[in-house]
Amino acid sequence: MSHDSTAAPEAAVRKLSGRRRKEIVAVLLFSGGPIFESSIPLSVFGIDRQDAGVPRYRLLVCAGEEGPLRTTGGLELTAPNGLEAISRAGTVVVPAWRSITSPPPEEALDALRRAHEEGARIVGLCTGAFVLAAAGLLDGRPATTHWMYAPTLAKRYPSVHVDPRELFVDDGDVLTSAGTAAGIDLCLHIVRTDHGNEAAGALARRLVVPPRRSGGQERYLDRSLPEEIGADPLAEVVAWALEHLHEQFDVETLAARAYMSRRTFDRRFRSLTGSAPLQWLITQRVLQAQRLLETSDYSVDEVAGRCGFRSPVALRGHFRRQLGSSPAAYRAAYRARRPQGEKQSDPDGSPPPVPPVLQQESPVPFQTRRTAAAHAVGAAASSLSADAGRPGAELYAAGRHSLPGQRSAP
Repeated sequence: MSHDSTAAPEAAVRKLSGRRRKEIVAVLLFSGGPIFESSIPLSVFGIDRQDAGVPRYRLLVCAGEEGPLRTTGGLELTAPNGLEAISRAGTVVVPAWRSITSPPPEEALDALRRAHEEGARIVGLCTGAFVLAAAGLLDGRPATTHWMYAPTLAKRYPSVHVDPRELFVDDGDVLTSAGTAAGIDLCLHIVRTDHGNEAAGALARRLVVPPRRSGGQERYLDRSLPEEIGADPLAEVVAWALEHLHEQFDVETLAARAYMSRRTFDRRFRSLTGSAPLQWLITQRVLQAQRLLETSDYSVDEVAGRCGFRSPVALRGHFRRQLGSSPAAYRAAYRARRPQGEKQSDPDGSPPPVPPVLQQESPVPFQTRRTAAAHAVGAAASSLSADAGRPGAELYAAGRHSLPGQRSAP
């Protein structure tokens, strides 16, 4: 699912300064940036596909710092342009940033601010959102990034309205995307915005990707708690809760196990995770329900009981609020996507977890699973991602529909 903001009318009427051209796209690269994310805008905007009906852009590859620029596998890149070339671009793309814990070069931030002031469209793919946030371009705006880094972005830049559910967010003159392949979704959206659905569809077919993916990051979200909680006494309480999700207990029970009052526990939990413990607990129970719906033949009533919900009605309500569908519809859609002949996991075994979606009423993500469990959840997310991309190439031909059970993008 994408988010197109209508709350920024000024952005829609901004004009480029005289020296900037709408068809020029500058891609800002840094040393240490991953090659996959970096290559996405280079491929989308830098290859002439006019024979397929895709209007041509003019690409400027710019170094955001002194080279050579090292990337994945020890490869070294030499960008043909420096920061000065950004002054000609109508769109500036930051495909990634090497480390969410280190500040970007001030010269690059100044160049981005200047470009924005002169009317350029600024785009951050994946961790590139951290560069835009450091430049102050996301203040007071909705934005997204890779679900794994969304909690850090929200905590470091509290004025940014981070929504980790979205594949991309279009706020007019500033756009951000989720991680890795979501950069393709946003670049296609830019082509669609500039040249229409036909051009974007032609490009999507050449790239062999869906012209517009439905849904968001919710199927891939891992509710890991920040690593710093690992040494905190609350980590033991979290671990206990995850091992006893089949039991009915509340936040007061967790507070008692932490030897804290409810008020102190809530405050301590929020300070460490950015989310309320009740929201975290409900999300974990929904996650467990997802596992059982995907890997067992338990009825919805049985799933509710095995996930600690007091009634099937409670499960259905929370499940629908977080995932936008009923448990029965979710199970049917999941099984429709599975290849024929794939066997169910043993319901009494330990099926791989599938991460849940963020509760919709909060723009700040809940981080919910202890760091020690993150590897298993991450592996499951990768497995599900691969499963979601398994349909044949015919889905990418014009006029094909999305997979059953997926929500339609606006």
